[in-house]
Amino acid sequence: MTDPIERTIAYPGPRTHKFEGDLIAPHVVVLFGATGDLARRKLLPGLIHLMLSTIAPHIEVVGTSLEELSEDQFRQIVVESVREFGSRGLTDAQWEALAGRFTYVPQGAGAEALAEAVKKAKEDLGADTHLLHYLSVPPKAALPVIEMLKEADLVRGARVVMEKPFGVDLQSAVELNRQVHKIFKESQIFRIDHFLGKEAAQNILAFRFANGLFEPIWNRNFIDHIQIDIPEKLGLDRRANFYESTGAYKDMVVTHLFQVMAFVAIEPPTALEPRAISEEKNKVFRSMLPIQPADVVRGQYVGYREEEGVSRESDTETFIALRVGIDNWRWAGVPFYLRTGKRMAEGQRIISIAFKEAPRSMFPNGSGVGSQGPDHLTFDLADESKVSLSFYGKRPGPGMRLDKLSMQFSTKETERADEVLEAYERLILDAMRGDQTLFTTADGIESLWERSIPLLNDPPEVKIYEPGTWGPNAIHQLVAPHAWRLPFERRWRETRH
Repeated sequence: MTDPIERTIAYPGPRTHKFEGDLIAPHVVVLFGATGDLARRKLLPGLIHLMLSTIAPHIEVVGTSLEELSEDQFRQIVVESVREFGSRGLTDAQWEALAGRFTYVPQGAGAEALAEAVKKAKEDLGADTHLLHYLSVPPKAALPVIEMLKEADLVRGARVVMEKPFGVDLQSAVELNRQVHKIFKESQIFRIDHFLGKEAAQNILAFRFANGLFEPIWNRNFIDHIQIDIPEKLGLDRRANFYESTGAYKDMVVTHLFQVMAFVAIEPPTALEPRAISEEKNKVFRSMLPIQPADVVRGQYVGYREEEGVSRESDTETFIALRVGIDNWRWAGVPFYLRTGKRMAEGQRIISIAFKEAPRSMFPNGSGVGSQGPDHLTFDLADESKVSLSFYGKRPGPGMRLDKLSMQFSTKETERADEVLEAYERLILDAMRGDQTLFTTADGIESLWERSIPLLNDPPEVKIYEPGTWGPNAIHQLVAPHAWRLPFERRWRETRH
């Protein structure tokens, strides 16, 4: 008799995606919302990539959603998703071998049918098979899904990945955590923020704590201010019903920008392991000063109220910029400026560390020192992650004229560029391992909602901005006497081959 695992993963050709690391145990992934936009764009292509890899080849997927589909119809959705949104390709031979590892159960079939499908998938993979539930569902559907897993007896030993937002205020977050904790232990829960799965976000930890060059100057004595800037060119993309009740602050700042900020601001953890890093992140959240309405600019793009599903009198913000303070020894007095919005001039994912300027007394008038702003360390969180350090240097030629120069690095320049995992792929792997380093804890999310109370109770009125711009004009007063780093005056330097 053929071994179950060998039978399940056999397909023509060598494994095309090789990674260093220990082999992940066999997993059944129960994907709720399996026909939704996130599943099509990211999760299904990501799972196929992992199946084709050397690190996690033993995966079967049980998809489920509200749609009444046959298994063949669901498999057609899977292959179309990979070919439309996947970045690595899929041959007919590979898909023919992998198709049988995707099964489908409509949620309307009930808990018993789901349990039976999972049982069969686990039998295919063998005795040492683990269970991962991915809840790619709207927040209001999360608790019914959790209850269904309990009814299906699919809780013990399983892990569950939950999508944002995690509540909409302190009260709802506390209640959501309370309800989920009735069924799953905190160690089983993985609240996902895909920004932290990006190579560049993790590179912040490497830059800070692996290099004697940066850690000594990573504090209020040398850093003037920090910007985390995540504008989006996209609009609502058929998410009006969700967005109307959420807005930019709840959708992006609490669940994404604050999480990135914590990586920038944390104290050195005692070890590079999940509990130590999570505790340091939570200390940052507890040290945050309450978000005051006077430190916030809310905006709404022209035409938002005409979108389908949006109230004609909507006060929902599609843009937000805010100043945040962290009241601890390292960061006292250093402002953090955060900005994000829809329908803006560019789509970017930028962290800029602005260093304090050097004294200029020794340089003659007109030398150019300081004329192009402070020195910056910049992280680009795009899939092709980049890091740049800008500084002043002498312009070649007679006299003392200074120009702004930069040293840049891109993962595309490395020999391991093809080993970069997309954010969701990395986070799914971490959840399979039980590694919560890049996920949010119940304490952390509740702390953030607690610091948000002044803003949520008294939000400033929205200011209108034109699509294709950088937001309302009031953002310049918010950041003064500094300036927003975006738009860049100089483009990233492209690698020459």
